[in-house]
Amino acid sequence: MKQKKVVRKFLLLGILFSVIYVGFLHYQISHHARLDAPDHADYMIVLGARVKGTVPSLALQFRIDHAAAYLKENPNTIVIASGGRGPGEDISEAESIKRELMDHGIEESRILLEDKSTDTYENIRFSKELIPEDAATGLVVTNDFHIYRAKMIARKEGLDLSGLAAKTPIQAVFKSFTREYLALTKYYLKTAF
Repeated sequence: MKQKKVVRKFLLLGILFSVIYVGFLHYQISHHARLDAPDHADYMIVLGARVKGTVPSLALQFRIDHAAAYLKENPNTIVIASGGRGPGEDISEAESIKRELMDHGIEESRILLEDKSTDTYENIRFSKELIPEDAATGLVVTNDFHIYRAKMIARKEGLDLSGLAAKTPIQAVFKSFTREYLALTKYYLKTAF
């Protein structure tokens, strides 16, 4: 009987800790997604996401549309389209971003391609090599659930980026946030040890 009480107590503590921890993560994600992006950034990095053949997924399309709106209002900002080519993709994510931005009227001369990366760490690391030497202020463009981690990864790479948060497609919210909680946990563990 006493052993059951101890087990129950540990289970309740585990559940309580999990709820507090997920609440903390959700607060950080939401807080960073709501921060305003500064005007007149020297450059922005648009992080890739899945492309179906040559067509950007809805999550990627939201990123592209949000980036294009900013680029139209800030004509001196250059953009680094970042993302390699994965399974089921006929072109790289970077190429897809570039094509869509050009469809929005963004000049090709403002778009740099980073088309080798396979994850957020590589997106940032490889894009860093393309940033002009005189560029000081930068943005990272991704969906709202992803801004917090992308900014932390950038900081580890020596970049102090602001976030430009695109919405997450409603049908992808639960899956995206759940995966992001796990990705953040992995990130914390990786940086702690």
